[in-house]
Amino acid sequence: MLSDREKLCRQITEIAVEAGDKILEIYNKDFDVTLKGDDSPLTEADVAAEKVILKGLARITPDIPVLAEESVAAGRIPDLSGGTFWLVDPLDGTKEFVHKRGEFTVNIALIESNRPTMGVIHVPAKSMTYYAWDKGEAWLVVEGEEARRIQTRDLPTNGLTVVASRSHRTPETDDYISNFDVEDLISAGSSLKLCLVAEGKADLYPRLGRTMEWDIGAGQAILEAAGGVVETLEGAVLGYGKDGHDNPYFVAKGKAALTSG
Repeated sequence: MLSDREKLCRQITEIAVEAGDKILEIYNKDFDVTLKGDDSPLTEADVAAEKVILKGLARITPDIPVLAEESVAAGRIPDLSGGTFWLVDPLDGTKEFVHKRGEFTVNIALIESNRPTMGVIHVPAKSMTYYAWDKGEAWLVVEGEEARRIQTRDLPTNGLTVVASRSHRTPETDDYISNFDVEDLISAGSSLKLCLVAEGKADLYPRLGRTMEWDIGAGQAILEAAGGVVETLEGAVLGYGKDGHDNPYFVAKGKAALTSG
């Protein structure tokens, strides 16, 4: 029998997949791109996917408020004073979407007491979904296959694999990376970077650039369940429900990066 938490996580996964299907409908045809106030791109897929997610969440958890990227951009910001809310990025990696690179995701996280306790990241173009609830286990399911548990990896003998942003890499990030014994440096888009650390394909993901809470909440829940951490450069816990919802610079670490110091 499924626990209530596992049942909820599976329901959220279904909503994320439904939103991903809507995104792919638009991805496979011509679409327009506009710019939001912060000059980030916006497509009809962002808006359509968010509608799917908001409708699904209202159906299964009508009493939990939802902080969703496009709603915030439109000025619709819910009361989060209760400390429990859904955190939604309907299309993370819009630049990857626009350039047809496939590295875009649907992110849904549950925030409780200002910490991510459940996360789902669906990768529509790859038919892959990462998910986790609470601290116990993180999972990856690829369409047509059985779900498998994922974990961060032990320290490799030849150095760390570091993943960095494909579209938002900064000189500060490169300076930070230079402090580590690095065997390989790979680039990826969207919240996939957090997923790569969670499944042991990378060990370290530093982000010394602007991000918002909805960019990383689901990935943090998954990574922590897989044995990793997301923390500020000073080693502090990364919290949610902040004024403005901007994140400080942060570093995502798997077991290997934690072991190497």
